Amino acid sequence: MFSTDALGALFAHMEWADLTVWRAALALDAAARDTRLRELLLHIHAVQRAFLCVWTDQPVHIPEPAECPHLAEVYRWGHTVYPDLTGFVASLHPEALSRPVQMPWLAEFEEREGRRFELPTLAETMFQVTSHSTHHRGQVNARLRELGAEPPLVDFIAWVWLGKPAAPLVSL
Repeated sequence: MFSTDALGALFAHMEWADLTVWRAALALDAAARDTRLRELLLHIHAVQRAFLCVWTDQPVHIPEPAECPHLAEVYRWGHTVYPDLTGFVASLHPEALSRPVQMPWLAEFEEREGRRFELPTLAETMFQVTSHSTHHRGQVNARLRELGAEPPLVDFIAWVWLGKPAAPLVSL
């Protein structure tokens, strides 16, 4: 169902879309003080980093919101995940995509639901990260609109229309 090329494209789009949204957020004065926006953006990058740590068998450390009280601090921490994700995706052999992935937080969800869950494959968890990011990017864009900005168009098809551009530079 998934190939390394398709997943690579999804991750390239995710980086472009995330950083396009970051540019809009950092350009809006009201965004700098908005707790909801800061928490959403931190959550997006926390999930991206947490899954990467699981895939690479590294300890998961995600900063608490209090450790990143300003939007710029969230950006400085969060955007560092992209080179690591790009390197991980580039290093994958197609057969690795079918390996099961045990997520440390799975037991909490199993307990909450009162049942055992099937282990997803690496490919399925990779798709989950891009899908999850898309969901929360939509919430970020909705919040930007509430704060008076015009949210950027970051749909996958827009990325394709634009010739699959590299992620934009973001300055603080």
